Amino acid sequence: MNDAGAVMARKTWRTLEPVHGLIYFAPEALERYAAIGIDGRAGYFASRAAAMGPVTAEVVIATFFNFNPRLVRAAIPGAWAKASTEKILEARLDAADAALRRALGDLVGCPEMARAAVLARTAAEAATDEIEGRPLFAGHARLAWPDEPHLLLWHAQTLLREYRGDGHIAALTAAGLTGVEALVVHAATGEVSASVLKASRAWPEDDWAAAVESVRSRGWLAGGEHLELSPSGAAHRQGVEDTTDRLAARAYQALGEDACAELRTLARPFSKAIVASGTFGFPAADS
Repeated sequence: MNDAGAVMARKTWRTLEPVHGLIYFAPEALERYAAIGIDGRAGYFASRAAAMGPVTAEVVIATFFNFNPRLVRAAIPGAWAKASTEKILEARLDAADAALRRALGDLVGCPEMARAAVLARTAAEAATDEIEGRPLFAGHARLAWPDEPHLLLWHAQTLLREYRGDGHIAALTAAGLTGVEALVVHAATGEVSASVLKASRAWPEDDWAAAVESVRSRGWLAGGEHLELSPSGAAHRQGVEDTTDRLAARAYQALGEDACAELRTLARPFSKAIVASGTFGFPAADS
């Protein structure tokens, strides 16, 4: 896969990611899951895994990759006893509808939304021709397409995100990283703090410290008290990201550069409005 295709994949994914990502932070999601008996963090695991059917905790541990297995087992398979996967998926789509309407207001029904949905669906449907080795994506790819443009765009970006995510896990695994070690590398980039990654994935201090030493033993961390990538660590990280981009490129190449650029232009106001809505817990950057 050429470098231009990989860059196109990364740029387009990054621009549209808030359209999908709000489902993990929106209060509407917590409310909908609680209404069917699934509370707290169990809602995240159940709602994202439900596309694969009532799978075991081990399947979720494998496909979600970097969460403490104890956290997953506290949610799965217990969630399946409280609600069917079909009910959970209905709750998730309803939450996405409510959250997008709140964040986007009149943009939900604009012509640009309808056009963006068509373009994103074209890319997502191209990805469904290549489900091998992408279990979480394959589960979502079997779901019916929503009718309304804003939900169609959300579903398309959900597919593209899981398509990319499965490829990212493949790249991390090929690089010899466990889930917690991948988090250590991520923290060392400075993009997200170690405290946030540890807390959100529920890794105890002992497990985290062992992962830090494992990553350090490979020469990927600089010296000093703070986590920071060494030159070889930065090269390793970039290699994983480049591989992830290449593995995601097929979907976007179905559109081509001009249509991807159009999609980014159309979707940028939606993503900015979603971030500005405070759903992610912080205001939009002026960019």
